[in-house]
Amino acid sequence: IAFGDHQGEPVWQQVPGEYRADLQRLIVVQGDTEPASVEQQKLLGLTAPSLYDLRNLFQVNVEEGRHLWAMVYLLHAYFGREGRDEAEALLYRNSGSPDAPRILGAFNEETADWLAFYMFTYFTDRDGKYQLGTLKESAFDPLSRTCEFMLKEEAHHMFVGTTGIDRVVHRSAELIREHDTTDITGYGGIPLEIIQRYLNFHYSVSLDLFGSETSTNAANYYTAGLKGRWLEPRRRDDHRLTDDSAVLERPHDDGTWETEEMQKILLLNLDLRGEYIDDCQSGVKRWNRILDDAGISFRFALPHPGFNRDVGINSGHHITPDGTIVDEQSWQRGRNHWLPTSEDLAFVRSLMHPVYERGKIASWVAPPRQGINGKPFDYEYVYL
Repeated sequence: IAFGDHQGEPVWQQVPGEYRADLQRLIVVQGDTEPASVEQQKLLGLTAPSLYDLRNLFQVNVEEGRHLWAMVYLLHAYFGREGRDEAEALLYRNSGSPDAPRILGAFNEETADWLAFYMFTYFTDRDGKYQLGTLKESAFDPLSRTCEFMLKEEAHHMFVGTTGIDRVVHRSAELIREHDTTDITGYGGIPLEIIQRYLNFHYSVSLDLFGSETSTNAANYYTAGLKGRWLEPRRRDDHRLTDDSAVLERPHDDGTWETEEMQKILLLNLDLRGEYIDDCQSGVKRWNRILDDAGISFRFALPHPGFNRDVGINSGHHITPDGTIVDEQSWQRGRNHWLPTSEDLAFVRSLMHPVYERGKIASWVAPPRQGINGKPFDYEYVYL
């Protein structure tokens, strides 16, 4: 065991009684996300922009299903009747259901178009990478080993998101240059401003998945050895954190930010979120490089971590993408510039016509640079 009060002890092959409820809860929450994303994406096959994309969608869904079974196995094998009941409840809940929604908010949002799917697999699946990374450090060995293979498959989901957004940006840049205008709605492309608004929404909703910045639960999980930090063995500290401190930025109603020093162990969610934000930045750099190569001055940016939040210390405040704290009126005036409008959603969905012909692709997205497993783009990836 690499951290917490049990540091240096052998890992557990069975669930210690005192940690049974907490471990079960961690597995249930992780397991609940897996079928949720399949439920969110279940209609996307009807509007796939190419056979290549349809095949990627199917692989993502199959892998999410496999991750669900992995969590169900742990519940059945190690948590007795209560575990079996919780596993059954994973099938009862449904994404977006008014009566039995999924546990985490982001998994009740609609994924009704392919731009949203690419954003989801880039931002929300990336949250999954970091959550699995913390569970991989767990002292409960069966959970730790299960997360190893899930992380390998999660990398494919993020590849689908990263290259998907690459291709949308590339196609929009082509149309802007071809028609010498940034308003490419009449030419079957997605304007860069709409892509930025989608980015703002999916990024901010995904940040909520990290929970509140200060968390005694996360501190207790760490101390008990249930859930570590991202790349725990590489951290250069005592792996107990009882004497370490970290800094939290707190918003105030008067529009100012206050810096507060706190015990590091209480800010583990913030620590994980910081790793995630740094990782997300790499995609933004990629997309800006595509625009730069096309000679387009527009630049994508991640909004401030306090923007559009429903969880944590920023949730009671209206914070703009640049980090300014504003009143309700200013927020309502600006939100249509920052978040997808009903017109944006209707326009993007109007472009979602299926293309099932080999080697053909929808007007709003560029073909991939290479196919899957060395096959060309015009390979018959799905038999219809």
